[in-house]
Amino acid sequence: MEIYQHFRKEEQPFIDQVLSWQEEVGRSFQRKLSDFLDPREQKIFASIIGNNEEFHWRFFGGGTKSERKRAILAPYYEEAVEPDFELVLLQASYPAKFVTLAHRDVLGSFLSLGIKRKKMGDLIVKDGVIQIIVASEISTYVQFNLTAIKKAAVSFAPKPLSALMEKDEAWQEKNTTVSSLRLDVVLKEIYNISRQNAAQFIQKGLVKVNFRVVESSAFLLEEGDLISLRGKGRSHVKAVHGLSRKDKYKITAEILK
Repeated sequence: MEIYQHFRKEEQPFIDQVLSWQEEVGRSFQRKLSDFLDPREQKIFASIIGNNEEFHWRFFGGGTKSERKRAILAPYYEEAVEPDFELVLLQASYPAKFVTLAHRDVLGSFLSLGIKRKKMGDLIVKDGVIQIIVASEISTYVQFNLTAIKKAAVSFAPKPLSALMEKDEAWQEKNTTVSSLRLDVVLKEIYNISRQNAAQFIQKGLVKVNFRVVESSAFLLEEGDLISLRGKGRSHVKAVHGLSRKDKYKITAEILK
């Protein structure tokens, strides 16, 4: 299909899924509620549905700065309000003076329950408090089964979405030029490492682009891509400004501090 040429090959299954949702809603005139979508999936969804006047669509993840969000695709005459997204905010506390918990610890314990990542939205660990946004259909299961993380006993209980904490995230902007948009080249510039080291990190499976492991140094990045390098944090290709007079790409990157 012509639409595929605008996206990456590995994104074709998700494109097909969005197209099937569109066909289903158009045929049945019943809304579709998705699982949680990461930012790249949200971008693909919005690009495919676009300004089609036959549909109304909206994203919501629980808060104004939510990263992962559910989508509602509905006939044009229906409006989607926040309760329609069927989100539950679960909160637990732990003794931060005695136990150190990180995002990866909570996520690992959540996934160990046999629940897929797409059923969880944003996750915040801050000042002895854990908050997770989950799809309502798994809320009770999580409350009964996620009772320990590392050595800390936890007890999750639902809270109103208005109690969602803000993430402590500070992004530092960096303007630079790169000879190409290859993953290894951009990693070198963003993280101030050698290109050889960048290639080794990629080959070892330590690099994710848009939450998926990428093991090819030749992978071409695009504007909006989120990058994660294990041990060195997250970054974001905020903008690609085109070529300089020396035929180098001018980019603006953001690094999470």
